[in-house]
Amino acid sequence: MSKQVIVIAGPSGSGKNAIISRILERYHNGVRLVTATTRVMRPGEVDGVDYHFFTQERFDQELSAGHIPEHRFVPALGTYYGIYTPDLDKHIKAGKIVYAQVDIEGARLLKERYGATTIFIMPESIEQFRGRLRSRNPEWSQKELDARMKITENELRVHAPEYDYRVVNADGKLSETIDDVIEIMRKEGYTLS
Repeated sequence: MSKQVIVIAGPSGSGKNAIISRILERYHNGVRLVTATTRVMRPGEVDGVDYHFFTQERFDQELSAGHIPEHRFVPALGTYYGIYTPDLDKHIKAGKIVYAQVDIEGARLLKERYGATTIFIMPESIEQFRGRLRSRNPEWSQKELDARMKITENELRVHAPEYDYRVVNADGKLSETIDDVIEIMRKEGYTLS
């Protein structure tokens, strides 16, 4: 049976979004996993496309019903995020490959329940990555940059080894990185069309 759920994870700024977008442009049998959140919709966002925007009450109901088997609370934002399985199951039934951009907890769940292959996108080096974050977010203070770098270093040290594959996305090498991801998917039994 062809595999249908793939996790593409990595620190913020690693290029995982760009990789998923390019693969979705190239192959039309894929879809992004849309997770649930209690945060307020931002201008330009669409419910069911960017996130499933739930009130706290609805989120709690879906949680109780077992529709959100994995979730996390972000204290700094006062917000919950979680994998919403009715949507995921609908895409699987339709024969789609679902691209999930989730953290390590989400990756474990999707591997266990859906047989997902998990790929972690790595920066070439910590120094190069710090430069990339700095140029992408010039408004960040040194303190904020340091805090983000600490999270990234932790992800690289603690979580990255848990993924099935680690792929380096070096600066200026996005298309090679995408080819590497596609090669892994083919090897793992995903049917790209």
